[in-house]
Amino acid sequence: MSELVLSIRDLRVTFNTPLGPLEAVRGVDLDVHAGEMMGVVGESGSGKSVTFLAAMGLLPHQAKVSGSVMLNGQEMIGASSKVLRNMRGGLMSMIFQDPLSALNPVHRVGDQIVEMLKAHSGNLSDKQAALRAVELLDVVGIPQAAERAHQYPHEFSGGMRQRVVIAIAIANHPKVLIADEPTTALDVTVQAQILEVIERVQKAFGTAVVLITHDLGVIARVADRVNVMYAGRNVEKGSVDSLFDHPSHPYTRGLLASLPHEGIERLTPITGFPPNMLMPPPGCGFAPRCSHAIDACRASLPSLRAFADLETACICAEELVVRTGLS
Repeated sequence: MSELVLSIRDLRVTFNTPLGPLEAVRGVDLDVHAGEMMGVVGESGSGKSVTFLAAMGLLPHQAKVSGSVMLNGQEMIGASSKVLRNMRGGLMSMIFQDPLSALNPVHRVGDQIVEMLKAHSGNLSDKQAALRAVELLDVVGIPQAAERAHQYPHEFSGGMRQRVVIAIAIANHPKVLIADEPTTALDVTVQAQILEVIERVQKAFGTAVVLITHDLGVIARVADRVNVMYAGRNVEKGSVDSLFDHPSHPYTRGLLASLPHEGIERLTPITGFPPNMLMPPPGCGFAPRCSHAIDACRASLPSLRAFADLETACICAEELVVRTGLS
């Protein structure tokens, strides 16, 4: 296994709301190694984005965050604003979901890249930073980069804006690049192009990429390992091949069963709804929606444990594999 660059341990995030505390992340453990593509999947509200916003110190003040996030050996939880500023954009960067809101509409895109470069490389002159900004736009596949560096975000299409956001994120060659649903609202062709850009960056710089997405098809195509989240917790993780070949958690199986593929006329949806995290269930969060749940599932919160070549948080994993005839 390559160098460990990001280690998350027992991460917990609670938001104070008018209706009471909302437990968005409940004890997440995660490791990311240099040069790998880690996929993080789950339904909306499962805690995927909040986990990594917490890791970067980007959550609002009403969020209560505890646990440990070690980035390149440096603790991020509780770090000073100065330390966080140095780490963000330098050692760890994020590609946000909505490039239009991620970019400043009143500044040229080249100037926004220059700002990132000079924030972490104080020895760069204005001319050097401007030339480097053009190089980065070229790296992410923007044609006529020198001319387009002088344009504003509204003069770019959605896919081109996302490329600009990627250029900003990789400006300082971060060790960890978090791609938070980077293909949201893009058409299929542009989605493929954006993923190719991210893969190219990963291979060129040896960057560890965390790809947050709802799309298991994307995960199957590009990820090395997968972390499945539900109700603010890890429910299954392992290599992408193992997870797709023989998933052992009912939620993972439900996600895979709902994917369209050849020979299937009707999809099999996951019935029910995610739990209300203002009142999280005492046991497995998926138990109310699981046809295999027993009383013990509802009584206590299952922890991740090794099962076959995966880690799963299901006390019925062995019985489920036997019952369904999967190995």
